[in-house]
Amino acid sequence: MRQHDTLFIGGDWVAPAGTGTIDVVSPHTEEVVGRVPDGTPADMDRAVAAARQAFDQGPWPRMTMAERAAVVGRLAEIYAARQSEMAEIITLEMGSPITFSQMAQAPQPLGMLQYYAGLGASFPVEEERPGTFGPVTVRREPVGVVAAVVPWNVPQFVIMIKLAPALVAGCTVVVKPAPETPLDSYLLAEMVKEAGIPDGVVNIVAAGREAGEHLVSHPGVDKVAFTGSTAAGRRIAAICGEQLKRCTLELGGKSAAIILDDCDLPSAMGFLSIASLMNNGQACVAQTRILASRNRYDEVVDAVASMVRGMPVGDPADPATGIGPLVAKRQQERVQDYIRIGIDEGAKPVVGGLERPYDRGWYVAPTVFAGATNEMRIAREEIFGPVLAVIPYEDEADAVRIANDNDYGLAGTVWTADTEHGMDIARQVRAGTYGVNLYMIESSSPFGGFKSSGLGRELGPEGLSAYLEYKSIARLG
Repeated sequence: MRQHDTLFIGGDWVAPAGTGTIDVVSPHTEEVVGRVPDGTPADMDRAVAAARQAFDQGPWPRMTMAERAAVVGRLAEIYAARQSEMAEIITLEMGSPITFSQMAQAPQPLGMLQYYAGLGASFPVEEERPGTFGPVTVRREPVGVVAAVVPWNVPQFVIMIKLAPALVAGCTVVVKPAPETPLDSYLLAEMVKEAGIPDGVVNIVAAGREAGEHLVSHPGVDKVAFTGSTAAGRRIAAICGEQLKRCTLELGGKSAAIILDDCDLPSAMGFLSIASLMNNGQACVAQTRILASRNRYDEVVDAVASMVRGMPVGDPADPATGIGPLVAKRQQERVQDYIRIGIDEGAKPVVGGLERPYDRGWYVAPTVFAGATNEMRIAREEIFGPVLAVIPYEDEADAVRIANDNDYGLAGTVWTADTEHGMDIARQVRAGTYGVNLYMIESSSPFGGFKSSGLGRELGPEGLSAYLEYKSIARLG
């Protein structure tokens, strides 16, 4: 039982304003494994005030970017020493298989800290340009106080995709973890304090929707960085639009994996299993639409079905587990509803279906649908669980058309023996990130989506620029 009675505000552990608590429930055992304070609007006010003071009066934004990058580098060293503990906590609180937590949930945030520490050491803060009457200095200055609102599926990844560049830029931050996964953020707060980041630069308050909306709409916040559902993103965009507040939104996805006829299926399935079913299918970038030509359709269905059967379902703490439980009962019910919808629409589950693997825990049988079309709801809506739909296409042009025929545009892949031809396909699909024979999110490259998958980009130099304002200073002579 991991119990915390305080919030991390102003560089210290402080008592919450209210008496409410958040129970963290194991998706595997359905038992309470942690308890933290439920942040209130008053707690958010206090956190914003601390971040505001640290930005307006504190040393952090007045340090050079290279100096801030060095502090972020110290945080990375501390994080590296505790990443195994971080992986275990995330598996405990949200059911991510421990192998995935050890491979991605903890190492990827560490990689982001290391990347931005390196980038900030040499990133140009000022540059000179010729002007009409004399030179113009173009400065990059921190945007201010940032509200980082993050989901439960990859909690540290999403925190760090915002926190690392914001810190290097000179911003101060209020992090609102999801109520399902607050425990990892307490370990992060310990690391922040140990790294010597000045008081008030990082504040962490776990809370529900009401306090989250209060934070987003707070007049002391200069920018909102949000990852979550498209519906919530629209609400946040409306609030930020009304206040002319900067925002970055990384939202939903319904990505397509195009299997070309020259693809070596046995070799592709090893990588596709990660790309399509990572984190128990609870990933916005998951390749859940599998597009196969009619020439090889049955062969692809069999290969995908065998791939899924070969991923053991069970205790997420067991290294042998390939697919664990979903994060919450409501998520389990949501995914089961979509499986029913797929059956009602006429698709056939060749693996999985409505039968639950266990009586206890929020498990859903990993399901592969054959006979799916791109018009079905299971092919158009984000399910956020281990459900794949294999969709036939006539030719490559039809495959690209199907891939693009969706409200989302976050990610995608193509699987082929001809990498250059795969690059040609990649250029035709309207998605923010794409892979040829694999799917990766790279710290050095921009991450984000087209269409309803969001606004703006995170990661890479573009992710740092998202936390900077540009100022032009012209002078005579």
